[in-house]
Amino acid sequence: MDVEWSYTGNDGPEHWHTLCDWFAEGAKFAYQSPIALEKESAETVNSQITFHYKKEEFTEKEFKNTFHFVPPNTESYVMFENVAYHLTDIHFHMPSEHLLSGKQYPLEFHLVHMNDAGENLVVGCLFTITEEENRFSEANHPMDWENGTHQQWFNPSIFLPEERLHYHYVGSLTTPPTKGPVKWFVFDTIQKMDQAFLNKIKETAAFLKDKGIQAPEFGLILGSGLGELAEEIENPVVVDYADIPNWGRSTVVGHAGKLV
Repeated sequence: MDVEWSYTGNDGPEHWHTLCDWFAEGAKFAYQSPIALEKESAETVNSQITFHYKKEEFTEKEFKNTFHFVPPNTESYVMFENVAYHLTDIHFHMPSEHLLSGKQYPLEFHLVHMNDAGENLVVGCLFTITEEENRFSEANHPMDWENGTHQQWFNPSIFLPEERLHYHYVGSLTTPPTKGPVKWFVFDTIQKMDQAFLNKIKETAAFLKDKGIQAPEFGLILGSGLGELAEEIENPVVVDYADIPNWGRSTVVGHAGKLV
């Protein structure tokens, strides 16, 4: 089920629960996210989380009103209370959804995890945006691009701060359906995000959205000998890889190099 929603107007946050029964059910969860986090009112508890991230493959997707990095193999995971939660999605929000000590920051990345029981654990990382050199600067090669498949390889730990003091609470998803419970870990450290890096992400997402490619049900990569399957798609939207900003190029002889 794909129900249209947004952050403003008649399908904005105050109306999400009215858009469909699925959203209404999620809104019934008592502890809704995001929340304002305050050091002064936080209690010190043993909520240790360990990260087991590795360099792996990610694909880019633009859906549900934001840009996502999706790992098809879900190799990275975290451990919390002796349970493994595998990384399934990375996306961001501008400005930040959580407030720290009453302040909202320009950018918040969410690293979404799920365990075998289908329960979610989300890690929140807050950023300021700068043009100064940082770990996301192009000179530091934060991501490797695979030209033939327009996919990326990186270690998701690049989004994590070195000092990992965090707030932990039980809440909900922050977008429809706002269901819970979700285990939240929001880092106290405010990091720096490269403006040029962020611009690339936003430019690619805006281009695809303008072409009508924003909420795919699934993705299918067709290699050698399988290109004819694309001809079976009814009313296709076809975009050359070469026309998509910051997108990889197909270098294999005989490959069409098109997004359909």
